[in-house]
Amino acid sequence: MKIIHLFVIAGILFVTSIAWFILGAAIDVRSNSSGFDMGREVQQVWGPQLIQQHPYAFYLSPNVPGGKASIQPEKSRISTQIEYEPKQRGLIRHRTYDVDFQAAYHFRNPTRISQTMFLHFPLPQTTGLRGVSVMVDGMEADVRRGADGSLELALETTASAVTELKVSYQTNGTDAWLYQFQNSARVRDFELLMTTNFVEYSFPNGCGSATKRDEANHSFTWSYQPDVLSAPNIGMDMPKILNPGPVASRISFFAPVSLLFFVTVLLILASIRGIALHPMHVCFVSAGFFSFQLLFSYLTDVIPLFGAFAVAALSSVLLVCGYLRALGGNRLLSIALPAQIGYMVLFSGSFFFDGMTGLTIAIGSVLTLALLMKVTAQTVWKDVFTDRKNQVSPPALQHQ
Repeated sequence: MKIIHLFVIAGILFVTSIAWFILGAAIDVRSNSSGFDMGREVQQVWGPQLIQQHPYAFYLSPNVPGGKASIQPEKSRISTQIEYEPKQRGLIRHRTYDVDFQAAYHFRNPTRISQTMFLHFPLPQTTGLRGVSVMVDGMEADVRRGADGSLELALETTASAVTELKVSYQTNGTDAWLYQFQNSARVRDFELLMTTNFVEYSFPNGCGSATKRDEANHSFTWSYQPDVLSAPNIGMDMPKILNPGPVASRISFFAPVSLLFFVTVLLILASIRGIALHPMHVCFVSAGFFSFQLLFSYLTDVIPLFGAFAVAALSSVLLVCGYLRALGGNRLLSIALPAQIGYMVLFSGSFFFDGMTGLTIAIGSVLTLALLMKVTAQTVWKDVFTDRKNQVSPPALQHQ
């Protein structure tokens, strides 16, 4: 191989890298634009991140600041069932879910006289509430919606009487479900049981960890007993999902690394075996590699992510390895096939796992270095970069 060919090949790799960066940027723009627009549509249908706040009550009294004496539930038993069901719009899959909420709260009149107790139950800020039921002491309650959308009702209670408030509803949301103790300095006899339909669980920032977990049945319990000061909020993040747009974009931006490894191994091993490759051969190989990301980024619009990856990878392998086999026979194919599977397919597959890309590059670099050091230890390099008489051209060129 001539030295000038190496500079031409470097130029080909540089131009191909620019094409990949343009493709990655285009996918980013498509994903962000489509994600923003579709995200608003999804939230209009499925609602935003849901926040359920702890209820409270009060009665009027001239003996407290503001004239309102606050009452916290003395007992709370809550059950919430979350059914995770992500929806895809464009290149983005949104973390949507259904939730079935049921709760029972006990409020006690703390005085020795009858009081009018005003119960206040904040509803989550969403338009998709279904099956809302409010019962007081086992009877359907006549409630009204406050200015902030909360449920409000007034009850006449006798001295030290306990009132049970039961609330249930079904709705849907996106990304996370939260239960907050807003304006609650003290939480008494509280228990919340959450069941999910997913294995991967994560508690949002600012929320406390479950006090009991039954991961086999996907259930989590938060128990604050007998009472807790400054109780931490409760919540559950929906599982992370692979979005086709960001994955395709990252694969495109890192694709030059896989092509560089492949071409380096191909050129060195082919030269050692006496197969002379021309820069035009590298140009077609680079185009075959580029076809993988190009096809993958647009197939994700119409078929599932892993199916798109398989089809695009298979197409690229057939293009590149078929071309190199026609060029250099099985001698060249035996180099190209494992190299492309390792450097393109497996390397790109690492993007499906968070935090694995850097490790994959490091391991690939070390293994590649070890391979090349082993097979070239006895190589006379001055002979490789000169026009040797015994160096053969690929069969396809010999027949011309």
